[in-house]
Amino acid sequence: MSFSVTIEPSGRQFTMQRDQTVLGAAIDAGVGLPYGCKDGACGSCKCKLIEGRVIHGAHQTKALSPEEEAAGWVLTCCATPQTDLVLESRQVVSEGNFPIVKMPTRVTSLTRVAPDVIVMRLQLPATHSFGFRAGQYIEFILKDGSRRSYSMANAPHTLSDGIELHLRHMPGGKFTDHVFGEMKEKEILRVEGPYGSFFLREDSDKPIVLLASGTGFAPIKAIIEHMEHQGITRPTVLYWGCRSKADLYLNDWVEQAVARLPWLRYVPVLSEAKPEDLWSGRTGFVHQAVLDDLPSLAGHEVYACGAPVMVQVAQREFTAQAGLPTECFYADAFTSEADKHSA
Repeated sequence: MSFSVTIEPSGRQFTMQRDQTVLGAAIDAGVGLPYGCKDGACGSCKCKLIEGRVIHGAHQTKALSPEEEAAGWVLTCCATPQTDLVLESRQVVSEGNFPIVKMPTRVTSLTRVAPDVIVMRLQLPATHSFGFRAGQYIEFILKDGSRRSYSMANAPHTLSDGIELHLRHMPGGKFTDHVFGEMKEKEILRVEGPYGSFFLREDSDKPIVLLASGTGFAPIKAIIEHMEHQGITRPTVLYWGCRSKADLYLNDWVEQAVARLPWLRYVPVLSEAKPEDLWSGRTGFVHQAVLDDLPSLAGHEVYACGAPVMVQVAQREFTAQAGLPTECFYADAFTSEADKHSA
């Protein structure tokens, strides 16, 4: 049995089977619904159900509470239809998404840029055509079939140099223990992508707030590179929150970008500055630094990436306290395997 799905206000439509998730069918149809983890853990794919009925599979209450479900919200990554559906998602993008491809890649370099962060570069096979939007991510397919997601940290126009990824070590992590331990250059890894709805909306002229925590800086870096390449000069400020100075692992790169791009400002924020950091800059929570500087976000767009708790708090407080329209908050929560299985 098949059902039709209409996304408002864009009017985009697609047809899906009863046993598919709404998000999976949308991805297959090239309709860019917002999403992050695809596992019912982060809440990035939450949409309003205008008409129809769905059944939700397993998900976490922090991603969709019973009260939100009762109020008509759905998680498209784990919702299957029972009728034709009409959903509201003001973040749906136009047609022309890049096709998702599966391909082998070769590790060309592993560079330790912080005690627990490695910059990995991957060489793409000459036989594959791969396109993506700055800010999207790929998934590693491990030998046991499990997957790990990482945002591409370079813009599409630099693909001749391969794909750049920023990996934080998660002690005990099946993949990052290998990356930080035994992995060598020339190792072959299987990847699939591009995935994600986190990329710059170029049809807007609103000033931009880029908000990153930790390695959430990776897709933000790609967006900055893309803006420079495309000649996009919208006023932009980057807030990068880390624990200590050492965690600002590409601080020099950002400062060089600011020096040559008059439209870009940079505000690093440390939450646990150490005495040896000799830090005279901003401290505290990075989202609070934004609110302190920009008490009204009504005319802005925000692109937030990093720890789920940072993304969730920023979205809640930016919309409630600073007047940011809900549809102007774009996010990619870096949901770890531990996050996916926590309460």
